[in-house]
Amino acid sequence: MRRFYLLIMLVVLLLPATAFAYVGLCCGKCGGNMPLNTLGAGVPETNEFRLKISPMLMKMDGLLDGTSSIDGNSLLGMPAAGKSMAVPTKMDMNMVNFALGYSFTDDFFGGVMFMHKKNEMDMKFSSMMAGSTGQSGFTMKSQGFGDTMLMSKYRLYYDDPLIPTKQASLFFGLSMPTGSIEEKNTEHPLTMRQSEQLPYSMQLGSGTYDPTVGVVMQQSASPFWWGGNFLYTTRIGKNSRDYALGDELNYDIYFMRQLSYNFLLHFQLNGKQWGKIKGEMNEAVTGASGRSTKNDGSSAYMTPSWDPNNYGGHKVLGTIGMQWQPKSLHIVELAVGVPLYQNLNGPQLKETQRITLTYYIEIPTRKSRRHPDFLEKGKSKLGF
Repeated sequence: MRRFYLLIMLVVLLLPATAFAYVGLCCGKCGGNMPLNTLGAGVPETNEFRLKISPMLMKMDGLLDGTSSIDGNSLLGMPAAGKSMAVPTKMDMNMVNFALGYSFTDDFFGGVMFMHKKNEMDMKFSSMMAGSTGQSGFTMKSQGFGDTMLMSKYRLYYDDPLIPTKQASLFFGLSMPTGSIEEKNTEHPLTMRQSEQLPYSMQLGSGTYDPTVGVVMQQSASPFWWGGNFLYTTRIGKNSRDYALGDELNYDIYFMRQLSYNFLLHFQLNGKQWGKIKGEMNEAVTGASGRSTKNDGSSAYMTPSWDPNNYGGHKVLGTIGMQWQPKSLHIVELAVGVPLYQNLNGPQLKETQRITLTYYIEIPTRKSRRHPDFLEKGKSKLGF
């Protein structure tokens, strides 16, 4: 799969640049005026397509309850004593977003985004479970395509229709439940547990239709650009496993400084506040009979990750990044984020690092103002 992603990026890089009216990152509407790692970034000029490929690695290590660190060993023990047989120690989430969009008018943009996920979460066993399995722990794994998002932006305000220095847009999105919520605990060393559900954080989708609405604001005073995104996501009903993920508020505030026509640096504050899981996953824990059933509250969860109360919280990341234009209409961005603040409904794993690499390309159609045919028509009308 990693070779597949690299091949796509290589093909995109070799695509010809068919427009000559755009040089550098300072386009008034296009992707170069906001960080590409944020949702809704990258709006091409009118009558142009955009393609965006974004691999992202998120690393988590250690447990938090609120803002306090938790020793995982203190949670291990006998279920009868309210303890867990296994606790998570760290997790790697690899995700690749593929987004395709089109600007239908000067003010309206629509697109679709697909996601592929690969999750790995290391688990540590209690002494009893370690004795039963002959090993100190194992790694939960899940992999596949996640939910698919339809998205659009409608520009409400601008001070110039073509090269605005101030603009504001409404963002609308709808995440469709194409990601699996049927991922099983197949890596567990005990056969009786390999058919049970993985915890919520290891599933590939939400299982519900999730609308997102928000506002996107931008301003510029060359060579500086700044702005913010404020997006709210809710869930419609519960999924087939009898639960729904918590609602989310995401906000991104950024500041950019252009150093040359094809290179800039940026700094971001990326915040997320999200709620606890509503309901409870059926077939979440294994009883004495060996059959997976919904936890009825009379026994402990086999791991804290199965407890719906151990989800949600508030975190803020500080992110630094760069954008580089290797050729006209192509942008490469690297963004690295680290947590500045985390307050989690725990115990749950805390984030330690996030790295996003984005390749962005704009593809003018014959109707675009930047297509060579359009430019030639303009020259003909002027008598050149």
